[in-house]
Amino acid sequence: MADWKTIYQERNVTAEEAISYIKSGDSISVAHVGSEPFVLLEEMVRQAERLRDVHLYFLLSLGDAGYMQPGLEKHIRFHGIFLGNSTRKGVAEGRGEYLPCYFHQYPAMLRARGGIDVLLISVTPPDKHGYCSMGMGIDHIPDIKDETKLIIAQVNPALPRVMGNSFIHVSEIDYLVEAERQIPELAPVEITEVEKQIGAYCASLIQDGDTLQLGIGGIPDAVVTFLKEKNDLGLHTEMAADGVVDLIRAGNINNRRKNINRGKSVSTFAAGTKKLYDFLDDNPAFELHPVSYVNHPNVISQNDNVVSINSCIQVDLMGQANAEVVKGMQFSGVGGQIDFIRGANMSRGGRAIMALPSTAANGTISKIVPFLDHGAPVTTGRAEINYVVTEYGIAQLWGKTLRERAREMIAIAHPDFREELKAEYERRFFEKL
Repeated sequence: MADWKTIYQERNVTAEEAISYIKSGDSISVAHVGSEPFVLLEEMVRQAERLRDVHLYFLLSLGDAGYMQPGLEKHIRFHGIFLGNSTRKGVAEGRGEYLPCYFHQYPAMLRARGGIDVLLISVTPPDKHGYCSMGMGIDHIPDIKDETKLIIAQVNPALPRVMGNSFIHVSEIDYLVEAERQIPELAPVEITEVEKQIGAYCASLIQDGDTLQLGIGGIPDAVVTFLKEKNDLGLHTEMAADGVVDLIRAGNINNRRKNINRGKSVSTFAAGTKKLYDFLDDNPAFELHPVSYVNHPNVISQNDNVVSINSCIQVDLMGQANAEVVKGMQFSGVGGQIDFIRGANMSRGGRAIMALPSTAANGTISKIVPFLDHGAPVTTGRAEINYVVTEYGIAQLWGKTLRERAREMIAIAHPDFREELKAEYERRFFEKL
């Protein structure tokens, strides 16, 4: 076999040539967030007219999702297990599909649907041994790359070289397209006073030595600001965001007490700003691993004292949550919420927290509701959540009857909506509150 430098030169082609090898009827999986191979996708859109019934499997795009523009759906059909700003409208209008799936089962689901013909990824330039990092969006790729018929990679020098299971050898890639592209950033949101209060309540449930799962957004960012006095925290999370960087640098997160991956912060993908990407670059203390590992409840539960903090769109008086649908429209997806809630519940000393503002739409809609909206899914069942947190306090649901749960939930609802929730309580439980 030729050395890797020879292989690289032989397989180094233009985007136009690389995408020309995609055929009608192919199933394609794409790396997401900052590892999205934008140059390859843009070329695929340019060649879309020659294609029919291409099935495109995707997660969270930080781009404009040009493959979902009206008129392309017969050529390129989008399938997503999680929707974002650039994809939810197309799905709502029937130009794409939503696939309910627990994130840790995503590779298995792709196999069940017939497998993947083409994998589109981004990679760093190869190191002296011929290995490229796939950056910060690996999740399902290590699980399926050996089964994929054709792998096309955009070689992007701007991509951080992230440690863990993110590496692929040049010899495993069929075509390489050299194209530098700025990594899109997720700008940090301004934390509101409501989110600060929620963050403080959540932080009060976190103890020294806990292992954390945190996401992105105002509430996780707020939680992080209240953890600067905590010690020996661990990080085992689906997604890494900017908020964890300062805690790791300050030593609050040091992973010393973890049972597995001790000494390492672990995630399956990362999305944030250049601050995060620079921190991840060549950092041996932070590793990415396949989603089938990171998000599997059995793996999560091997760490003691796992604290899982998630959010949702609404929670009813029984404690069941809708985290996916707004007014009948698929808004996001199941993602890893259930993976980590179940992992936390299985963890010795673990806690599953659902954190959300008490209202939406400038205070006109209560997020604590008597019943979930008609047609809304129960993303997380009532037996799964230990605590619900709003800016009005903490509702402890674990070990409580339906009557007791309803009282707890009403107590953390916005005062403007408590009377109607009390009225439902009285109808349901034949008891004045």
